[in-house]
This record gives sequence, C-alpha cells and structure tokens, in this order.
Amino acid sequence: MAGSHSIMFLSRLEQVLKGPLPGPAAHRRMAPSDRDVGSAPKDHCPKRAGVLILLYPNQQRDQLYLLLTRRTETLPDHKGQISLPGGSQEPDDASLAHTALREACEEVGVSPDDIRILGHLTPIYIPPSDFCVHPYVAYTPRAPSFLVQPDEVAELLQLPIVHLFDESNVRTERWIRKGRQTEVPYFDVFGHKVWGATAVILSELIEVLRSAGLSEKNPI
Repeated sequence: MAGSHSIMFLSRLEQVLKGPLPGPAAHRRMAPSDRDVGSAPKDHCPKRAGVLILLYPNQQRDQLYLLLTRRTETLPDHKGQISLPGGSQEPDDASLAHTALREACEEVGVSPDDIRILGHLTPIYIPPSDFCVHPYVAYTPRAPSFLVQPDEVAELLQLPIVHLFDESNVRTERWIRKGRQTEVPYFDVFGHKVWGATAVILSELIEVLRSAGLSEKNPI
C-alpha cells in the first residue's frame, strides 16, 4: 500500500466516514442473537470509551493491517477477550478521539505523532459493562514499533485486513446464556475467537472499507 494508491484510498475512506454509516445493519451481522445492538436506553448516561482501529502497512508495504489485542486476565472488564486498543474517557481528555489515541499509546506504545485520525464509526452500547464505545479509524504510514503494557495486554494480533473479507473466517457457535440458547458469531483470527463488541465494530469497518474500494480481490 504505497504511493498514490494509499493517498487515494485514504481520501476515499475519509469521505465514506463523513457520510451515512452502515450502523446497526452492519452491527447485527456479528451480534449475538440475544443482544440488541444500538444506543443506551433513553435517559440513561452510560460510561464512555474510545477505541482505536489502527490501520498500517506491513513491512513490505504491500498489504494493509490492523491491530487487535488480547486483554489480560487481571482487567476488571472483558478479561481475556480480543479487543481494539482503547479505554475509558478521562476528565482531561479533549475528546473521545483523544481518549482512543491516548489509550492506544499507553497500551501498545505507538507514537501519536505518526497517527492520523480519519473519522469515526457508529458508537455502540455494551449493556454488561454499561459503556458506550466510540470507535475511531486511524492510519499510520509505516509499520509501528510496539511497546506493550503487560498489565493490560497479553498479546498483540497484527491482522491483515483481507482476513476479515474472507467469509471462511466468519463462524458461529451456540452458547447457553441465562438458560437460553444463543447464536454467537465470531471472526476466527489465527485461532482466536473475536466476538462481541469487537466483532460488531469490525463488521461495520468491513462495510466502510468496501465502500472505499477495498476488498479481498482489491487489497489496494
């Protein structure tokens, strides 16, 4: 992903992110069957968080990647799950985009100077943790050097974007939750199951990237 091709793609992606987003229609594809996807209940003020979808070229600059993390087992929420870098909004954060960038820098050691925020996806409400999560799409022009915060991040997963376009990597399991059978879709990422809020966010990302001209056959 080098030269004018990347510039053209990033410009298209920014334009798509400014327009109407796929939102719940894309979310539902990867949402558990027992979970409503959408905003918080009326008159309820959930906690707010920002997460960063960091796009970057690999070392050969011929393929676009994104970063996922496996959370440690010691974190209070969503322990052990695959997630996007990010966290709770702090009082000193200038915006939720700042929250997402700050948390990513703290968790995985990326430099904020090289990261360009391109836009945001649709916020989603997560009832179990009572968070409204705001995803931000960002780009850095070179493969980052990571420095992991070991209290928060157990493992880094550097995922080729084309992996998400391959339908063979989309699977479904049947779970029993609260005494009822639930269909839980997930992305199989190198043997890890990416489900829940992260899968829902990535589902919308896929539709946005398609609208910007990216696909399995056209990885830019």
